[in-house]
Amino acid sequence: MVETSARLLRLLALLAAQPEWPGADLAERLDVTVRTLRRDVAKLRGLGYPVSSAPGVAGGYRLGAGARMPPLLLDDDEAVAVALSLRTAATQSVSGVGEASARALVKLERVLPARLRERAAAIGHATVPLAGPGPVLDAEALTTMARACRNRERLDFSYRSRAGELTARHTEPHRLVQAGYRWYLVARDTDLGDWRTFRADRIEEPRLTGMRFVPVNPPDAAAFVARAVTTAPYRYQARILLHASAQAIARQVPPSVGIVEPAGPGRCVLVSGSDSLDALALHVTALDGDYVVLEPSELAERLSVLAARLAAAFQASTAAAARTASHASIGLDPS
Repeated sequence: MVETSARLLRLLALLAAQPEWPGADLAERLDVTVRTLRRDVAKLRGLGYPVSSAPGVAGGYRLGAGARMPPLLLDDDEAVAVALSLRTAATQSVSGVGEASARALVKLERVLPARLRERAAAIGHATVPLAGPGPVLDAEALTTMARACRNRERLDFSYRSRAGELTARHTEPHRLVQAGYRWYLVARDTDLGDWRTFRADRIEEPRLTGMRFVPVNPPDAAAFVARAVTTAPYRYQARILLHASAQAIARQVPPSVGIVEPAGPGRCVLVSGSDSLDALALHVTALDGDYVVLEPSELAERLSVLAARLAAAFQASTAAAARTASHASIGLDPS
């Protein structure tokens, strides 16, 4: 019995490792006959694992999705990764998901071996979640958007603009993109005939229409959202040439803040936006590397004003420090 149970676990692991197995190959890997393999597959089906089979010489076995959730086989690293993911998901800003993640985490920790439970507990004890400022999303609405993207099904919804105006939108959804604490839907607005980025928390009453579509020149969703959230909404769109590698600058600039494009050996261009020239100036000056403002010209002019102000402050500070040192050397009160 122990040998049979161990063989079933190994069979299950093999079925999960690749999409489809020829019966002869699977029997050889398990060192059993094809007849024994068929009996073992029948036992897995009895336990709730949806194993499908195709007859014939070229036939094989495939582990599919069933009507109910069967037990899962996870190796040590996978189990710890799932525990960590559930703990992280419990702090996210999607309503209902946090509670469900917490329940699933409790169930998982109950069945983890002691050595893995200690690893998962150590990560949980050492990790402190930072509550984000983003709005809480409705899990059902987010699932509806995801289903529309997956099935290429037209999606209708009401969309609230930044000013609070509510409009009806008819779209062909492409992808959901998570950027920091926010979610975005990339979809083609059929009324405008163009691709748009919609903040998921501003989407109200998303409705599946049942109408399928063929995507029309879909963009790279991540890059499309990155450009939309870093430059498009702002008064000023800046392009900065930095004398540093794209990899080095990308480590300092989150995707939701700016886009980093290589511009030759040891150089890159940062594309970012803001409603404030001072905010742009301070941000780029804080980066590690010399730079040249390509656009806008207003930013270069503002940098000139700030440079003069900083130089004056440096000279005043240096003079004050010298006076303080001089007075201290002869025992006078510097005030």
